[in-house]
Amino acid sequence: MPFDNICKYLSEKYPDRFATWLLGESPATVEILKTELSIEPIRADYVTFLRTEGRILHLEFQVKVATEPPLPLRMLDYWVRLHRRYRLPVTQVLVLLRPPPPEVVIETIFQLERTRHEYQVVKLWEQDPNVFLQDVALMPLAVLAAASDPTQLLNRVAQQVSNIESPEQRQETITCTQLLAGLRFKQEIIRQTFRGGIMRESVIYQDILREGELKGKLEGKLEGKLEGKLEGKLEGELALILRQLVRRLGAIAPQLQSQIQALPLPQLEDLGEALLDFSDTADLVAWLEENLRKDEG
Repeated sequence: MPFDNICKYLSEKYPDRFATWLLGESPATVEILKTELSIEPIRADYVTFLRTEGRILHLEFQVKVATEPPLPLRMLDYWVRLHRRYRLPVTQVLVLLRPPPPEVVIETIFQLERTRHEYQVVKLWEQDPNVFLQDVALMPLAVLAAASDPTQLLNRVAQQVSNIESPEQRQETITCTQLLAGLRFKQEIIRQTFRGGIMRESVIYQDILREGELKGKLEGKLEGKLEGKLEGKLEGELALILRQLVRRLGAIAPQLQSQIQALPLPQLEDLGEALLDFSDTADLVAWLEENLRKDEG
């Protein structure tokens, strides 16, 4: 799953909140800049222009540390292009969403002979979850934060999310939280947490009960909404993965699209991660053949 796209969506919707979190102070104005950087076009996940400080903030979300080209070289490339275009200081923050394998070194510097470039690295699994839980814009990130008991943290986040008063914002936050939680938890645990007692204990739920709605009718209504939300999540995930595949491999044959559309949500999420390593359509075909055999078995 392209988890970094979820973070990109949140950071572009709430740029001032992300800038405040990472810079430690609230800028007066924040402007989202184009993410296409010439000469040869490349895309940075998130770029903001802080007018009051005359500074560019480049925020890069990553699930995997091992990339091609390597992350240190990519960060240097972004810095040079941004500085050449805007002629301003550039603050770069690499946000890692998941711990790498123990043998993988997390680098914060590009160095070759006399060229040296440093950038900041934020490891979400080491961050205090309270920082995220205090701000609805950052709340979905809390499920990936530091925790001695991750399941207890997931329950806490779900409780906090369920108390968001705006129905639209609550549903958006639930969806983003569930998707990011997929980096840390099995789907069954996520489903149970967000459709069980935690939702029924929320302030909003209790307020509705006090207004005289029948408990059984309300529970049925909420269950239907949750099922509809999960279907919407599947459709959104499918559309996102197809866009990623087209961007990476070009046009996808109708037969392959049909096979992808038939995948259940867990396999779609696996495909979302696997496609990052695809170099041509043959890789996609091989992945589908292997996973469809597993499903049949």
